[in-house]
Parts: sequence; C-alpha cells; structure tokens
Amino acid sequence: MSEALDYDVIVIGTGAAGLSAAALAAEGGARVLMIEAGERTGGSSALSGGVFYAAGTSLQREAGIVDDTAEAMFHYYMTLNQYKLEPALVRTLCERSTEAFEWLRAIGVGFTVGNLYASGVDKVRRGHRATGDGAGIVEALEGALSGHDVDTVLGTRVERLLVEDGRVCGIVADGAPVRSAATVIATGGFGANPELLARLYPDAARHGDLHWYIGAPTCRGDGLALAAQVEGQLSKANRGLLLITPGFVKDLESYLPGWLMMVNRDGRRFIDETIEYSVLAAVLDEQPGQDCFAIFDETARLASKTTRYRPAPNWTAERLLDHVEAGTLASAPTLEELARKLELPAARLATTVERYNALVRLGHDEDYFKPSAMLQPVAQGPYYAAHIRPGIICWTGTGIRIDTEARVLGADDRPVPGLYAAGETTGGMFGQCYAAGGASIGNAVVFGRIAGANAAKEKVSA
Repeated sequence: MSEALDYDVIVIGTGAAGLSAAALAAEGGARVLMIEAGERTGGSSALSGGVFYAAGTSLQREAGIVDDTAEAMFHYYMTLNQYKLEPALVRTLCERSTEAFEWLRAIGVGFTVGNLYASGVDKVRRGHRATGDGAGIVEALEGALSGHDVDTVLGTRVERLLVEDGRVCGIVADGAPVRSAATVIATGGFGANPELLARLYPDAARHGDLHWYIGAPTCRGDGLALAAQVEGQLSKANRGLLLITPGFVKDLESYLPGWLMMVNRDGRRFIDETIEYSVLAAVLDEQPGQDCFAIFDETARLASKTTRYRPAPNWTAERLLDHVEAGTLASAPTLEELARKLELPAARLATTVERYNALVRLGHDEDYFKPSAMLQPVAQGPYYAAHIRPGIICWTGTGIRIDTEARVLGADDRPVPGLYAAGETTGGMFGQCYAAGGASIGNAVVFGRIAGANAAKEKVSA
C-alpha cells in the first residue's frame, strides 16, 4: 500500500460488534477510527435486553451448573434449526462464547446469578442478562476503549469503500477518503429499511402496517451495500426474528400471558401457550394465515395482572377493557358470537373449548403439556379474543457471508483482502428459529472480537 495510512483499522458501526472490534483492534496495537451513523454510540445493542448466550461460563459455575459445554450448546443450536445453518460459524460462536463472556465480565459488565436463566427452548440456563441491560454492555465496551488510540466520528454514514487492486484500503465518508490497512463492517441489520425488508425478509412485510422495528433507526443495511461493492456474498434470505403482537400498542412485550388459550383459524389449539417467544413466530408460519387468536373469558380478565417474570402490562384487567373500546380486542357475550366475529368455525371452537376446560378440571394438559399452573377455564362470558401475528421485527438475520475469521467472502468464495464484518450485518448463523435470548448479542461480541483482532494484524502486512 503506497499511500500513508490515516488509521490502521476503521470500524463502521458502534453497536456491540463494532465496539468489540475496536477494543480488540486497539488491544492489538492498532490506531482505530470508529464511524457511526447515529448521534450516539451503541446502535441496537444499547436498546436491547442485554442478554449474552454462552455455555461453560464462570457465572454458570457460580450457579452450580458445572457440566454445560460448547459442544452441547452447538448441538442444541444446530438441531433447533435442522442444521440449516453454516456449521463452522455456529461452532466458532459456541466455542468462543465463553472467552467473550469472561472478557465482558473483566471489562466491567455486571452479571449476577439471579439474572441467569434458560433463555432457549431447552432447560439449560445459558441466558446471561447484564446489569443495566444492553446499555450496560455498551457502557463497559466504551470504557474498554479508554487509554487506547481510538477516534470516534458520529452522525456520519460511509458512502463507499476504497478499493485498490482488489484490496479494501479504507472508506469514503462526507466525500473524503480515509485510508486504513483493514476495515470492519459492523453496521447492524436492515430493519429500518422497508425496501430491503421487502426484498430480503418478506415474512417481515406479511402483515403490512402492523409491523414495526425495535432496533436503531439508523440500521438501514448500509453494510450490505458496502459489501456488494466488492461482490461480497449474502447469506440465505428471509432470516430474522419476529416477535408476536396483538397489535394493542407499539410496546415491546416478548411474552403473552400463559393463561390464554390459543387457537388457529381452524379453531384448534396448536401449541403450549407458554412456549418461548423465540420459536412461536416460526410455529405460526405453519398455521393457516400465519396467525392465531388468544381467547379467554371474563374471569381470566378480572384476575389478569402483570408479573415480574412475565411482564405484560397491556394485559391487565383495566387495560384489556381499553383495548375492547379501541377495537383491538374482540369481545362477545357467547363463544358462538365470538366465533362469528373472528370468522372461526363455531362448532369446532366449541369442541376445542370443551376439551380445554376438561384438561383444566383434570389439572394436566395431556395435549400440549402446558404447565398446570397456567391452565384456566374458558367458561364465563363475556369472552375475549386478541388477534396474534408475528409483527415486531426484532432483528434481521440475512447478511454478509463471512468465514470463521470474520473475513468477508467474495463472489469467488475467497476472503476479500482487508475487509471484515461482524454482528447483525452478517448472516449464516441464524435460521428460522431464534436459538435463544442473547444469541444476537453473543454473535456480535464473539465475531466483533475476532474481526478486530484479525484486522489489527493487517497493519503489519500493509
């Protein structure tokens, strides 16, 4: 590289992936520039619940979990998604999650045994919720940059990559070139870009205006356009995480109350109503209309309240009446009338309710094995029904293809020299089912660290 470098490493984006990349690059002796489209650092990571998914950690051992392994995590992760992922990436994610977690603890992220929980559909407690949620992780990552040669530019989008002789050698931002030995793309997903959603995540556009995105508004898929400039590949389309919503308000409520009875458009139950949000949207894909109805009676409404463990503030007794008034919650004095309103087969719905109430009396759900404590009868009018659809775009899972060293893969399946990527802008390690709460933050930190460490080594060869 003939011209002088402005920086050794440029990191585009300052969420958990970008901050981790900058920290490891700086630890490797690199002069780093972070460039961020938003007016503050953190991206979608700062808005998240701050859960980190990992196996074999010190926190697990403190909780008495001494036999969890990366191998077990890998087997669960791949089996859940029927092996429709890139195994090498998932294996790297699993095997390096422990060291990434311990690094987060070492730089000051708070984790307590009380916030360790089973965030997936297995029973192993691998969900490590950070004190202060995602903002707490971001704050610690920013602190890890202190004392290092790192500059940050906010409110600026990268227009294109600088490329010479097939090698990425910097960026152009605000019309000015900035040269570097290596560049890391960590721009987040594309949930705030309707055009890309329609093209790359059509499931997220299925229910029209009901959909909304919970990530940073700056996440418009910039990284995908930058990678395309050097013929970077994309992973399989239509990947991501949609959370279910009754459409009451645009509040993020990951869970529905477990005491509901859920039926599809055929008027049949189809699932344990307490199942993890991480798979419910995928299950709905198999139902007629890709939606369902949550049905309950007046007794259940009167008893409804929010709890610490399953917070659902829009499902309290008084709020539910507000939703009836607003027209977002259906109500009828009889089940037959409710079925007519919902355009469900009345006779079959009556059979479903009869069977459900029999299971309540039995005290055991012999059909879908919902916990007995969540079984409540549907017997006292008026009756209510919420229309449930997968409408909240949590994150997008289609992205730039990388290898296990976080190098961007070009059209010829070879790494693009000088270009790395990490976090939500990448793909290949996510399928139809979200593995567990914390998988996205885990992915961002693990591959952000890999990208940053490898990018720092490029200064030697430049």
